[in-house]
Amino acid sequence: MSKFDEREKGFEKKFVRDEELQFKVNAKRNKYLGEWAAEKLGKSGSAKEAYALEVIKSDFAEPGDEDVFRKIQSDFKKASINILDSEIREEMSSLLERAKKDLL
Repeated sequence: MSKFDEREKGFEKKFVRDEELQFKVNAKRNKYLGEWAAEKLGKSGSAKEAYALEVIKSDFAEPGDEDVFRKIQSDFKKASINILDSEIREEMSSLLERAKKDLL
């Protein structure tokens, strides 16, 4: 195998590792976000954990974070909880940093 081939394989492996890590960070952030939102919605115990799992699963609807944001936003509106969109986005950003620290 030539050095070029070895280098290419190395870049491919790094890309796969980076993507896996990003997936784990996002899932962890979504868990934290689900727990935060569940508390705002008055959920606790197993209901809180079940809601966090719903938030994690909502991230599979489409690429990016908008699907998760819309779920939280919609659930707050249904429960008549008045939280600004900017507050949800700030919490998402803050929890992303927390998840990175936890996993990196």
